[in-house]
Amino acid sequence: MSRIVAGRCELVPLTVDDADDMVEVLSDPALYTYIGGAPPALTWLRERYARLVVGHSPDGRQQWHNWIVRRTPDARAVGTVQATVTDEGRQAEIAWIVGAAFQGQGYATAAAVALVEWLDARGVETVTAHVHPEHQASMAVARRAGLRPTDRYEDGERVWIRPT
Repeated sequence: MSRIVAGRCELVPLTVDDADDMVEVLSDPALYTYIGGAPPALTWLRERYARLVVGHSPDGRQQWHNWIVRRTPDARAVGTVQATVTDEGRQAEIAWIVGAAFQGQGYATAAAVALVEWLDARGVETVTAHVHPEHQASMAVARRAGLRPTDRYEDGERVWIRPT
């Protein structure tokens, strides 16, 4: 997995050490209004990143691609993007989160668009995301990344899909 340039930011492959930067980025309780949960502790985040950097599920059926979104030129962490690739590389589910202090500046959109382009270049046919039906900002990001809402809901979130 390599770095991806995305306009004013860069997607940098996740490492366990990124938890040190990300614990602050993810510290605002307001980030969890639509996705649930609470700000992570550093220990928990390091353990999670240690599992993710392996790059695949224990059974090997899922490929995990995770990046830290870092703004240029100072490389400050502003969020993360991820893709879970399944079906022998034909399908991917994507997600993004940008810290509250960095929202509204285009980072999530730039990162999501770059991620979809990266998946396209690898032959992924179907890209989906799950977005809370009241989360206007994430709906805008999904739309700008080329995804469209479906009539399907899973766990209270609307499934968005990139038309083939």
